[in-house]
Amino acid sequence: MKLFNTLSQAKEIFTPLEDNLVRMYVCGVTPYDTTHLGHAFTYVTFDTLKRYLEFKGYTVRYVQNVTDIDDDILRKSREVGMAWDELGRKETERYLRDMDMLNVKRPDVYARATEEIPGVIEVIKGLIERGLAYVNEGCVFYSVQKDPDFGELARAIGLNNYESMLNVANERGNYPDDQRKKDPLDFVLWQAQAPGEPAWESPWGPGRPGWHIECSSMILHHLGPQIDIHGGGADLAFPHHTCEIAQSEHYTGKHPFVRFWMHVGMVYQDGEKMSKSLGNLTLISDLLKEYSADTIRLTLLSHHYRQPWECYQADLRASEKIDTLFQRLRALVGKQPEGENLALREQFVAAMDDDFNTPRAIETLHTAATDALAASDHATGAEVLRLATVLGLCV
Repeated sequence: MKLFNTLSQAKEIFTPLEDNLVRMYVCGVTPYDTTHLGHAFTYVTFDTLKRYLEFKGYTVRYVQNVTDIDDDILRKSREVGMAWDELGRKETERYLRDMDMLNVKRPDVYARATEEIPGVIEVIKGLIERGLAYVNEGCVFYSVQKDPDFGELARAIGLNNYESMLNVANERGNYPDDQRKKDPLDFVLWQAQAPGEPAWESPWGPGRPGWHIECSSMILHHLGPQIDIHGGGADLAFPHHTCEIAQSEHYTGKHPFVRFWMHVGMVYQDGEKMSKSLGNLTLISDLLKEYSADTIRLTLLSHHYRQPWECYQADLRASEKIDTLFQRLRALVGKQPEGENLALREQFVAAMDDDFNTPRAIETLHTAATDALAASDHATGAEVLRLATVLGLCV
């Protein structure tokens, strides 16, 4: 099996660090608004990857975080007049319901930022001791100038100099004018409490974790100092994942922190990246009123995980036809189908082993299902349905 590693910009043969155990971490939601198709593309992708790795005989330990304390949550809680923690719980529950409806298996661990404070503090203390972080007015910042290796992942995606990194970081909430920083690109590890905001005690005064540090702490806590796969949306490669590498590798001394970086392409609506901040959303809850979970999963998996794509109703209607075809096949072969087609299985595996090519895998199953129905071929039909379950379909 080969996977594209964002860090090397190449397909590499996948082998886990430890025998048949795969340690996988995926950046989760900030629960302040509803789940949209862009979220679903990421989480259906990694749910399917986990299913496929298990199909190949691996044991997968899958951890996903929930950033349940964040500037966006605090802002939204003020707007709607709801306590920040109540808003976080409500939106997390809504996200989990949406994922359940899409037949996304829950990860082994949902790690919440507010439950990881002691670990976060320990990692920050270690970075200060190693001379890579500094304290100013109750905040702790990571010093990029003290880290000659900073930006390895950023450079891999084309951010080749300081200015390009700074520009992108500023677009994504870097606060370059914060006078407490020694360098505009330095990023916050511990945010000092602002008036009226929730806070936790720390050696530097009351405050809360920065965005990047929570993931480094969670991975160390739940998976260890090195992992096999780290996933998330393509927009997280910089600054978020770049900062994770810096924190984690300098704290633990282990390199590489991650064997395979996998980034999912952005989903667009009307020519713009689908995002809560822009409000151009196709909500999962709305789609489920019109389409089945299998139709939505087929739509998502019919796009290669690394490629950006525009959401069109025509894609959903095309997937609905394939879903109907599979249901007809189920009626033909029954609920416990017997028989096998090894040639079909080999084609399916060849597609999935080639950088997780789910579009080609679906095309393979679609063709086989059409032929099986035409010939009343129970063995091929049974194989199609078994392989469809690897994609989280027909279950």
